Amino acid sequence: MLIYGINPVLEALRAGRVSALRVSARADDRVAGVLRLAEEKGVPVRRVAAGDLDRAAREGAHQGVVADVRDAESVSVEDLVIGARGAPLIVVLDGIEDPHNLGAILRTVDAAGADGVVRQSRHAAPLGGATAKASAGAVAHVRIADVVNIARALETLKEAGVWTVGLAGDARQPYETIDFTLPTAVVVGAEGAGMRRLVRERCDWVVSIPMQGRVQSLNVSVATGIVLFEAVRQRRAASSASD
Repeated sequence: MLIYGINPVLEALRAGRVSALRVSARADDRVAGVLRLAEEKGVPVRRVAAGDLDRAAREGAHQGVVADVRDAESVSVEDLVIGARGAPLIVVLDGIEDPHNLGAILRTVDAAGADGVVRQSRHAAPLGGATAKASAGAVAHVRIADVVNIARALETLKEAGVWTVGLAGDARQPYETIDFTLPTAVVVGAEGAGMRRLVRERCDWVVSIPMQGRVQSLNVSVATGIVLFEAVRQRRAASSASD
């Protein structure tokens, strides 16, 4: 897999996933930190013409650096639950095909300290250059379980004691009424289409984020962030109360 851009490559290097690095023959000071870390990690570096990077990144904003990265270690839904730090907090993606939305969600998952993402292996945005760039490198750190069937994955989560909370604009129950201190999986659907019917039917709760203005929907990555940080707020409050 190929990624590009200063932050994505730096994070992939820190995660130990870069196998080779290409940098512009006229690389500037911003690439210096990447080169130092690559040397520390023993990653081979090749200097190439800027046009070669343009072609490799398919005209993406590579900032003078492109990296070949190894695939992340495969994990299952059960692995995400078992490896959780405290009560599991997981995000389930039902049909997110835009790499920018996927990248933004991964960035938020990392920032919120959530335990990972479940996504369908087909009809999903790839984890390559555009996603890595949009995630600011978080794609190198977030644990991702690829599954064949999202509805079945929700059943697996329920069997593991995780409550499933779907987001939908037409739901009557506000998201902040949910007790997110419990083991929770937040389920989000594709922009426009939302969750598929079978996925929605398998959620324990379906909630909405009340809109106050004229626009009646949010970008899926923004909606995910709002709910994740409500979970973070509730868990911090519960932890403070128990101290």
